[in-house]
Amino acid sequence: MSSSVVVVGSFNVDHVWRCESLPAPGATIAGRYSTGPGGKGFNQAVAARRAGAATTFLCALGDDAGGAMARGLAEQDGFALTAEASSEPTGTGGIYVDARGRNTIVIGPGANAALSLDFVQAQRALLGRAKVVLAQLESPVETIEAALALAREAGATTVLNAAPADAPSSIGLLKLADVLTPNETEFAALLGRHVGERVDANDVAALDGASLHALCRKLVGNGTVVVTLGAVGVFVSHAEENLRGDTQPYYRVGAEQVQVLDTTGAGDAFNGALCASIAQDGEAAFIRHVRFANQFAGRSTEKEGAAVAMPHFTPGDVENK
Repeated sequence: MSSSVVVVGSFNVDHVWRCESLPAPGATIAGRYSTGPGGKGFNQAVAARRAGAATTFLCALGDDAGGAMARGLAEQDGFALTAEASSEPTGTGGIYVDARGRNTIVIGPGANAALSLDFVQAQRALLGRAKVVLAQLESPVETIEAALALAREAGATTVLNAAPADAPSSIGLLKLADVLTPNETEFAALLGRHVGERVDANDVAALDGASLHALCRKLVGNGTVVVTLGAVGVFVSHAEENLRGDTQPYYRVGAEQVQVLDTTGAGDAFNGALCASIAQDGEAAFIRHVRFANQFAGRSTEKEGAAVAMPHFTPGDVENK
């Protein structure tokens, strides 16, 4: 099966403890434990598949229970998983969440940090058949840059979710993205790192449209920037010469009204669904893809978890309402 969306990224086994307060150094406290799949790449691949797109996930996995979990869950959801075998353990995340929703997280990249340039370059044919290639920054930056370059060369739409905010990046990498999708924290970090503009992440959503559009254009001259703003919604900025079927170069789309239970993975839900929508109807106006991704992400917050909370909801479901 040729894939309309290829996701290049990370898989983690998440270990989560929910407790009244975060543990202090030397303390032992009681908490409620749960475990499950995570990693931005895997979450986004699940979202793309459940949003209706034929999907392949490219990653690196260890020869352990975590790797077996990734393969089994991909099979259950009906998407292909192509993994580089690593002598490192499968990636893990240790997450502590207190009663106020604050958290501390320790990531063990493991195999994710070993996703190699050679492996991705060997997937040239797969990347060349994709309609959309989506990547994040929880894998080595040179590997992600190679994947996007191969996709761009083949004519696929390239989407970069520049997350997490403290991950290394370069202007060259950003220029390989047809669509860049940071949240407000990641957007502020990119501006500071690559443009020399100091903007507080907490102030991004409150900026007027023209000012926010100007900052987006400084960051990515010819691409589209989609800044996800949580409960405020989404801001879209296009290059004037490429409106992607829209009628205006910049605009906002408000957040969906949902019963929020857990926002973990909502950004991943948005990215996966956005790419799935583009892959299924590339001729549609971009705002249509954004609205669908917004709806999909909103629904993902109505359940606990990340990958497991992704809804089975496609663009066709919206049209058939």
